[in-house]
Amino acid sequence: MSQTFNLCVATDTIANDAQQLDVTVDELERIGIHVSVKIVRHPILQLQLSYRVTLPTQALATQLNWPTWQSAHVGFVDYLWEETCLECFVTGRLVNDDDTVCADNTESYIEMNASPDGRYALYQFERYRHPNTLPPMPLYQPDGNTRVSVNWVHNPKPSVMSVESPLSNTASFSPKSYHYERSVGLPLTQLPNQQYAIGHTTIKHLHPCVILWFGETALYFAPSHATPPDFHDRRYWSKFDL
Repeated sequence: MSQTFNLCVATDTIANDAQQLDVTVDELERIGIHVSVKIVRHPILQLQLSYRVTLPTQALATQLNWPTWQSAHVGFVDYLWEETCLECFVTGRLVNDDDTVCADNTESYIEMNASPDGRYALYQFERYRHPNTLPPMPLYQPDGNTRVSVNWVHNPKPSVMSVESPLSNTASFSPKSYHYERSVGLPLTQLPNQQYAIGHTTIKHLHPCVILWFGETALYFAPSHATPPDFHDRRYWSKFDL
C-alpha cells in the first residue's frame, strides 16, 4: 500500500524561467515528478519515499543539475536547498519519552532535504519557520545527541539517466523522455493506535516537494503551491493516509 503524489511546477515566474532556459512554458509544465510513499518494515521500520523525475526534452535534460550518486558523500550536510534537492515536510504532535503524544503541541514539523548524490539533512521546527536560525535545528534521536539519519534505498549506478524512445516502425510517436530516480527512507517508531513517529514527531501530514536547478535557474515542485511558493506553508500539505 502506498500514498502517491504528483508534483507540479510553481508558475509565479514560469515565463521568465522558460526564457532563461530557452524552452517553452509548455515544456516546463510537462516536467513530471511522481512521489510514492509507503511504510517498509525491512530491514528496519521506515517511511520510504521514492522520487521519479521525468523531463520531456533533451534541452532540459542537458541543463539539469543532477549530481551523480556517490556513497562517499552520504552524510548530514546543510544548505542542500541551494542545489537540486528532494524534500519532504512532515507534521504532527510531539511525542513524550514514554511514547505518549503531547496534547499541547500541534505545530511542530520536520523538514527533510536529500541530494541525489547521497547528502541529506533532517531539521526540527517548533512552529512555522521557528527557530529561524540558519542552518535550521537538526532533528535528533531520543537521546538528544545523535542526529537522525536517512536510509538510501536501491540507488542506481553513476549513470542515472534513462531514455525511453518509441519503436521505429510507428507512424507517429512522442519525443524521448529522460528519467531520474531516488528512494530514501526515514526511520520510524510505531506508537499505539497505529500511529508512527519520526524522531519525536508523529506523522499527520506530508508535503513531498522538489527543487530542480537547471544551470542558474531553480524550479519548485509540490502537489500544490502557496503564492509565492513556500514549502513550509502547511495549508498546502496533504493528510498522511498510510
